[in-house]
Amino acid sequence: MSQKVLVLFAHPSQHRSEVNQPLFELAKRVDGVTAVDLYAEYPTFNINIDREQQRLVDHDVIIFQFPLYWYSTPAILKEWQDLVLEYSFAYGPDGDALSGKAFFCSLTAGGKADAYHADGYNHFTIRQLLSPLEQMASLTGMFYLPPFALFGSRTALEEERIDGHLDAWRDLLQRLVAGNIDLDSAAPAEKLNHYLETNPTNIAEAK
Repeated sequence: MSQKVLVLFAHPSQHRSEVNQPLFELAKRVDGVTAVDLYAEYPTFNINIDREQQRLVDHDVIIFQFPLYWYSTPAILKEWQDLVLEYSFAYGPDGDALSGKAFFCSLTAGGKADAYHADGYNHFTIRQLLSPLEQMASLTGMFYLPPFALFGSRTALEEERIDGHLDAWRDLLQRLVAGNIDLDSAAPAEKLNHYLETNPTNIAEAK
């Protein structure tokens, strides 16, 4: 079954972006995906709550795309959550507008993958650091998926890892639109990247 995918992109320094900006530009070209640049749309953080809530209602899969800043999202995504996910819309006795939708983060992290472990530099896994967003999904009735993540993003360009990540991103978005992701199988993974690697598919056949 075809699904509508919403990408909410947040990057306050896009002119310095080597990974997130190409990811966002690619998302804009995928049929079935609505890609929104929050900093461009709301430069003064004056978020249009009605418009953002309608976007959520109109889509089946919600993605936050951002660079990891101090183990969390850039500021506008927190402002977006505070204003848009209102009581009686996103949660509460009558707040079931997001129930059953899928949610995950597409993120980049400057640190290497081995820094995100209990005995690593950052002491926590990436899933543990994203637990507030996982709880947000839980409270609003969304199905939480692990992040699609690129570690060591500061050196990804010189190490020629960006093209492969873009290919995986395209594959993921197309499979989401086609409804060709087994959510139950994907949910336990540390990263959605791992699910894609172990569950390849033929997109042409999926369509």
